Amino acid sequence: MSRIGKKPVALPQGVSASVSGQTVEVKGPKGTRSFTAADDVTLSLEEGSVKVTPRGTSKRARQQWGMVRSQVENLVTGVTAGFKKELEIQGVGYRAAMAGNVLKLSLGYSHEVNFEVPAGVTVTAPKQTEIVVEGIDQQLVGQVAANIRDWKRPEPYKGKGIRYKGEFVFRKEGKKK
Repeated sequence: MSRIGKKPVALPQGVSASVSGQTVEVKGPKGTRSFTAADDVTLSLEEGSVKVTPRGTSKRARQQWGMVRSQVENLVTGVTAGFKKELEIQGVGYRAAMAGNVLKLSLGYSHEVNFEVPAGVTVTAPKQTEIVVEGIDQQLVGQVAANIRDWKRPEPYKGKGIRYKGEFVFRKEGKKK
Protein backbone atom coordinates (compact mmCIF):
# COMPACT_ATOMS: atom_id res chain seq x y z
CA MET A 1 0.00 0.00 0.00
CA SER A 2 1.27 3.44 -0.93
CA ARG A 3 1.30 5.79 2.04
CA ILE A 4 1.36 8.80 -0.26
CA GLY A 5 -1.22 7.46 -2.70
CA LYS A 6 -3.80 6.70 0.01
CA LYS A 7 -4.19 10.36 1.00
CA PRO A 8 -6.67 12.39 -1.06
CA VAL A 9 -5.45 15.74 -2.42
CA ALA A 10 -7.43 18.47 -0.65
CA LEU A 11 -8.52 21.48 -2.69
CA PRO A 12 -8.06 24.73 -0.73
CA GLN A 13 -10.41 27.71 -0.85
CA GLY A 14 -10.46 29.34 -4.32
CA VAL A 15 -9.23 26.23 -6.17
CA SER A 16 -11.47 24.11 -8.38
CA ALA A 17 -10.68 20.83 -10.10
CA SER A 18 -12.36 18.85 -12.85
CA VAL A 19 -11.69 15.24 -13.75
CA SER A 20 -12.49 13.88 -17.20
CA GLY A 21 -11.19 10.38 -17.80
CA GLN A 22 -7.47 10.37 -17.04
CA THR A 23 -7.07 14.17 -17.15
CA VAL A 24 -7.22 16.49 -14.14
CA GLU A 25 -7.57 20.24 -14.67
CA VAL A 26 -6.96 22.52 -11.68
CA LYS A 27 -7.88 26.23 -11.67
CA GLY A 28 -6.65 28.62 -9.02
CA PRO A 29 -5.68 32.24 -8.40
CA LYS A 30 -2.34 31.91 -10.24
CA GLY A 31 -3.64 30.11 -13.33
CA THR A 32 -4.75 26.78 -14.77
CA ARG A 33 -2.79 23.54 -14.97
CA SER A 34 -3.70 20.08 -16.23
CA PHE A 35 -2.17 16.61 -16.00
CA THR A 36 -2.96 13.36 -17.82
CA ALA A 37 -2.42 10.26 -15.68
CA ALA A 38 -1.40 6.81 -16.84
CA ASP A 39 -4.07 4.15 -17.45
CA ASP A 40 -2.95 2.22 -14.35
CA VAL A 41 -4.77 4.56 -11.93
CA THR A 42 -8.29 5.95 -11.56
CA LEU A 43 -8.92 9.61 -10.72
CA SER A 44 -12.09 10.76 -8.97
CA LEU A 45 -13.41 13.98 -7.45
CA GLU A 46 -14.92 13.46 -3.98
CA GLU A 47 -16.05 16.10 -1.43
CA GLY A 48 -13.61 18.86 -2.37
CA SER A 49 -10.64 16.58 -2.93
CA VAL A 50 -9.08 14.53 -5.73
CA LYS A 51 -8.65 10.83 -4.96
CA VAL A 52 -6.27 8.50 -6.80
CA THR A 53 -6.76 4.72 -6.71
CA PRO A 54 -4.80 1.99 -8.51
CA ARG A 55 -6.40 -0.31 -11.07
CA GLY A 56 -5.35 -3.75 -9.93
CA THR A 57 -2.35 -4.83 -7.89
CA SER A 58 0.35 -4.92 -10.55
CA LYS A 59 3.74 -3.40 -9.77
CA ARG A 60 3.29 -0.64 -12.35
CA ALA A 61 -0.13 0.32 -10.95
CA ARG A 62 1.32 0.62 -7.45
CA GLN A 63 4.25 2.71 -8.77
CA GLN A 64 1.95 5.06 -10.66
CA TRP A 65 -0.41 5.44 -7.69
CA GLY A 66 1.89 7.53 -5.49
CA MET A 67 3.49 9.34 -8.42
CA VAL A 68 0.16 10.49 -9.90
CA ARG A 69 -1.05 11.65 -6.49
CA SER A 70 2.16 13.72 -6.08
CA GLN A 71 1.70 15.22 -9.54
CA VAL A 72 -1.88 16.26 -8.73
CA GLU A 73 -0.73 17.79 -5.43
CA ASN A 74 1.95 19.74 -7.33
CA LEU A 75 -0.78 21.11 -9.64
CA VAL A 76 -2.73 22.37 -6.62
CA THR A 77 0.40 23.87 -5.02
CA GLY A 78 1.36 25.55 -8.29
CA VAL A 79 -1.95 27.34 -8.81
CA THR A 80 -2.16 28.48 -5.16
CA ALA A 81 1.38 29.35 -3.97
CA GLY A 82 3.54 28.71 -7.04
CA PHE A 83 7.10 27.41 -7.09
CA LYS A 84 10.34 29.32 -6.60
CA LYS A 85 14.05 28.58 -7.05
CA GLU A 86 16.71 31.00 -5.86
CA LEU A 87 20.22 31.10 -7.31
CA GLU A 88 23.34 32.86 -6.02
CA ILE A 89 26.27 34.05 -8.10
CA GLN A 90 29.73 34.00 -6.51
CA GLY A 91 32.90 35.29 -8.11
CA VAL A 92 34.65 38.59 -8.73
CA GLY A 93 32.92 40.43 -11.57
CA TYR A 94 30.16 37.84 -11.91
CA ARG A 95 26.73 39.49 -12.13
CA ALA A 96 23.22 39.16 -13.52
CA ALA A 97 20.70 41.69 -14.82
CA MET A 98 17.32 41.49 -16.52
CA ALA A 99 16.75 43.33 -19.81
CA GLY A 100 13.16 42.76 -20.90
CA ASN A 101 12.72 39.00 -21.38
CA VAL A 102 16.47 38.29 -21.47
CA LEU A 103 18.70 37.49 -18.49
CA LYS A 104 22.16 38.97 -19.08
CA LEU A 105 24.92 37.12 -17.24
CA SER A 106 28.54 38.23 -16.87
CA LEU A 107 30.37 35.06 -15.86
CA GLY A 108 34.02 35.63 -16.68
CA TYR A 109 33.70 34.68 -20.34
CA SER A 110 34.95 36.98 -23.10
CA HIS A 111 31.31 37.72 -23.91
CA GLU A 112 28.08 38.31 -22.02
CA VAL A 113 25.69 35.34 -21.83
CA ASN A 114 22.11 36.14 -22.90
CA PHE A 115 19.56 33.67 -21.54
CA GLU A 116 16.10 33.88 -23.15
CA VAL A 117 13.43 33.30 -20.46
CA PRO A 118 10.76 30.82 -21.66
CA ALA A 119 7.02 31.48 -21.37
CA GLY A 120 5.37 30.36 -18.14
CA VAL A 121 8.30 31.38 -15.94
CA THR A 122 9.29 34.73 -14.48
CA VAL A 123 12.95 35.43 -13.76
CA THR A 124 14.04 38.39 -11.66
CA ALA A 125 17.42 39.65 -10.47
CA PRO A 126 16.76 41.58 -7.22
CA LYS A 127 20.52 42.02 -6.69
CA GLN A 128 23.44 41.62 -9.08
CA THR A 129 24.37 38.35 -7.38
CA GLU A 130 20.88 36.84 -7.01
CA ILE A 131 18.48 35.27 -9.49
CA VAL A 132 14.91 34.23 -8.61
CA VAL A 133 12.98 31.85 -10.89
CA GLU A 134 9.20 31.62 -10.23
CA GLY A 135 6.23 29.93 -11.90
CA ILE A 136 3.28 27.56 -11.48
CA ASP A 137 4.93 24.55 -13.17
CA GLN A 138 7.42 22.88 -10.82
CA GLN A 139 9.19 20.98 -13.60
CA LEU A 140 9.62 24.08 -15.76
CA VAL A 141 10.88 26.23 -12.85
CA GLY A 142 13.44 23.58 -11.90
CA GLN A 143 14.57 23.10 -15.51
CA VAL A 144 15.04 26.84 -16.12
CA ALA A 145 17.03 27.17 -12.87
CA ALA A 146 19.19 24.19 -13.88
CA ASN A 147 19.77 25.68 -17.37
CA ILE A 148 20.90 28.98 -15.83
CA ARG A 149 23.17 27.14 -13.38
CA ASP A 150 24.74 25.14 -16.25
CA TRP A 151 26.34 28.30 -17.67
CA LYS A 152 28.86 28.32 -14.80
CA ARG A 153 28.60 25.56 -12.20
CA PRO A 154 30.38 26.16 -8.88
CA GLU A 155 33.96 24.92 -9.02
CA PRO A 156 35.55 23.19 -6.02
CA TYR A 157 38.74 25.28 -5.61
CA LYS A 158 37.50 28.85 -5.24
CA GLY A 159 33.73 28.20 -5.19
CA LYS A 160 33.08 30.56 -8.10
CA GLY A 161 29.97 30.05 -10.21
CA ILE A 162 26.17 29.91 -10.00
CA ARG A 163 24.72 27.83 -7.18
CA TYR A 164 21.32 27.22 -5.62
CA LYS A 165 20.71 29.26 -2.49
CA GLY A 166 21.90 27.23 0.49
CA GLU A 167 23.75 24.69 -1.68
CA PHE A 168 26.93 23.28 -0.15
CA VAL A 169 29.90 23.13 -2.49
CA PHE A 170 32.62 20.72 -1.38
CA ARG A 171 35.86 22.68 -1.45
CA LYS A 172 39.22 21.15 -2.38
CA GLU A 173 42.65 22.22 -1.29
CA GLY A 174 44.87 23.63 -4.01
CA LYS A 175 48.40 22.63 -4.97
CA LYS A 176 51.12 22.89 -2.33
CA LYS A 177 54.72 23.89 -2.88
